[in-house]
Amino acid sequence: MNPSIFKAYDIRGIYPSDIDEDTVYAIGRAAVTTLGFTTVAVGRDARESGPALHAALIRGICDAGGRVVDLGMITTPMLYFASWHLPDVDGAIAVTASHNPAEYNGIKICRRDAKPVGGESGLNDVRETVTQLLHDGVRNTDTDLPTDAVRHGDIRTPYYDYIASFARFEHAHFSVVIDCANTMGVLELPLYERFRDAITVIPLYCDLDHPYTAHEANPLNTATLDELRSRVVETGAALGIAYDGDADRIGFVDERGEIIPMDLITGLLARVLLTETPGATVLYDLRSSRAVKEVIEESGGVARECRVGHAFIKEQMREYDALFAGELSGHYYFRANKNGELSTLAAFTILNLMARTGTRISRLVTDLRRYYHSGEINSTVHDPDTVIATLKERYSDGECSELDGVKISYWDGVPHGQRWWFNVRASNTEPLLRLNMEADTEALLHEKQDELLRIIRG
Repeated sequence: MNPSIFKAYDIRGIYPSDIDEDTVYAIGRAAVTTLGFTTVAVGRDARESGPALHAALIRGICDAGGRVVDLGMITTPMLYFASWHLPDVDGAIAVTASHNPAEYNGIKICRRDAKPVGGESGLNDVRETVTQLLHDGVRNTDTDLPTDAVRHGDIRTPYYDYIASFARFEHAHFSVVIDCANTMGVLELPLYERFRDAITVIPLYCDLDHPYTAHEANPLNTATLDELRSRVVETGAALGIAYDGDADRIGFVDERGEIIPMDLITGLLARVLLTETPGATVLYDLRSSRAVKEVIEESGGVARECRVGHAFIKEQMREYDALFAGELSGHYYFRANKNGELSTLAAFTILNLMARTGTRISRLVTDLRRYYHSGEINSTVHDPDTVIATLKERYSDGECSELDGVKISYWDGVPHGQRWWFNVRASNTEPLLRLNMEADTEALLHEKQDELLRIIRG
């Protein structure tokens, strides 16, 4: 086992050099002995290594005295749904490496009600247990799975029924291009197909019989959206949708083929959801456009800034009983899924709005495009702490927050044309600093971006 497979929020590495059946078997045992799971919902994605790792995980859980509800192939939102919908499970585990290439595989773990297991909430303890088990010679075997401890569970049907209940498409009809990159988003397509009178699906790379044979399944990498953008324009579709590898993230393209920034989708979704639940709290990650905060408050909601990372966001959602949260990476979290991601509900919420208003998506987003955002800019830095300290000293006259890295703002009370903010965060796994910034004019954005990068890059 390569110890570096244990990340801040999940487990991920190349199969079989970094992660193999023995490692996953030990993870299954640790889920019972260290996390205290007794009955575990288990699923997997469509990778070639998936069946063998899936079987090893189940065997490890059962050999440690646990019981398993085998969900088969699922998306990650289905896993979170299973963690609270199934009455007798106290944990849920997926064998998946999200958007990583086919040679990767990994593990995502949550407790009941989609409560994440991250580094400080159990994953570090799992790593220690797994390391000790492997050191002691505990290994996976090829014995048959114990039938008395494993039952098969159909989570897709109740999941589809639940998400479909949120559809309000009225009498509208849309053509929608959906790009699944031949990965797990294909399992979300039956939801759209339930509404054939309202939605015509134009599939793009939706072949799960040949998984991971298309482009990278990562809508945050905008280069992966080029073909989707072209297909939307060619077909005259109303919307383009792109799922990531395990379907817990989603990206959108408007009818003109223009990419809609993921933070602006947060604002748009908040606007819709707050009409149904006035006064609710909505979280947005601190890299998001200032427009997101403004739209939440204009819609009568309580806007709260949050850290980056699903474990932190879900914890804050529970703390503030938040209705919804959005992350710049395309994760959209709903109280309706116990604060877990629900990418297709994000899509249905947008389609509901388009149906109700009869308005194109580009127009619905127009008033959120208020400012100029840099996107995330990465720089290799060998001493991130020193650079961050230098930035704090250089911009000490701004409003400073250390919620996640350092965020310094010159906004409230500042004249138009001089308002800007930046956030710099250190990567958890690489010698990188990640810069996000925004200004209320394009000229100011470029000026301050150049200024900051000179300091960051020395």
